Amino acid sequence: MVRANPLVAIVLAAGKGTRMKSNRAKVLHEVMAVPMLHHVLQAIAPLQPDRTLVIVGHQREAVEATLTGFKVDCVVQQQQRGTGDAVLAAEQSLAGGNWTVLILCGDTPLIRPRTLVDMYNAHQGNGATVTLMTTILDDPTNYGRILHGADGTIIGIVEEKDATAEQRAIREINAGIYLADSRFLFHALHRVGTDNSQGEVYLTDIISHAVADGHSVHGFTAPHPGDVLGVNSRVELAEAHRELQSRRNRDLMLQGVTMLSPETTFVSFEAVIGEDTVLQAGTQIRGATRIGRYCRIDTGVILDNCLLEDEVRVGAYSCLSDCRQATRAVIAPHTTISGPEEPTPCT
Repeated sequence: MVRANPLVAIVLAAGKGTRMKSNRAKVLHEVMAVPMLHHVLQAIAPLQPDRTLVIVGHQREAVEATLTGFKVDCVVQQQQRGTGDAVLAAEQSLAGGNWTVLILCGDTPLIRPRTLVDMYNAHQGNGATVTLMTTILDDPTNYGRILHGADGTIIGIVEEKDATAEQRAIREINAGIYLADSRFLFHALHRVGTDNSQGEVYLTDIISHAVADGHSVHGFTAPHPGDVLGVNSRVELAEAHRELQSRRNRDLMLQGVTMLSPETTFVSFEAVIGEDTVLQAGTQIRGATRIGRYCRIDTGVILDNCLLEDEVRVGAYSCLSDCRQATRAVIAPHTTISGPEEPTPCT
């Protein structure tokens, strides 16, 4: 895609996530068997950013250790003083350049690549200084509200804790995803104060600064409201898992795989399954498993990093890992195979 300026993605992953009630950094909690941060990085990938910066802080070593497979640079936010301060931590890494900056949070595993691409194209097409993603929620509790002027243009964002009763009634919320010109962005952030209920540097305040300085601010409405919501609790973690599992299973069924109970079926994103294979209820297809055509995987089977050639049948409640099954092999129910050795009954 043609770009006016190089693109850098900044992913905010420094926070503790206190509402998760966990000793583990929030972005390391897994959705579909991988840290939710990985889903965000994979969503960014189709944009082919020139650089990707991950802002780390809380449990930085643990977060960095999960990123070895990604082409990213980690930047440390020394103190967690808000989202604006987190972005400012990246300023030195981008010094001397004029970048288009994509900012998003590492706790939004449901964001779709298509949504980010469409937002970027709209930002370029509008020639905006800042584009922010918004969406409409029936219940906007806990989210910043979008403020519009009399002419309908965006004039600011107010956080719920700082909002009036009238502002809390607004249903259009800030999705926390931005595209901005780097020169404006960092200049504005240096002017943002901490006069708010949290005593933090709010990234959202760049919008009011842009408006005051006469810069063009555009909104991009996310077509699927649930896709942009962050994961802040174990309940929301489970909801994110169900949504990604549903998307994955729908794609596989459209490719010719039969699932008799897709809501209870787990298939990793690495796995490959051939046409006309049938997955019964409660099956788990983990890791880089490869399943051929015309196979039948019965109820409760677990396959982990296995290779099944065509027409294999695996009996109910069997557990297979790191093994290969030849064409037309039949595995009895309640069988355990770990590695290439002979099958043994499950106990």
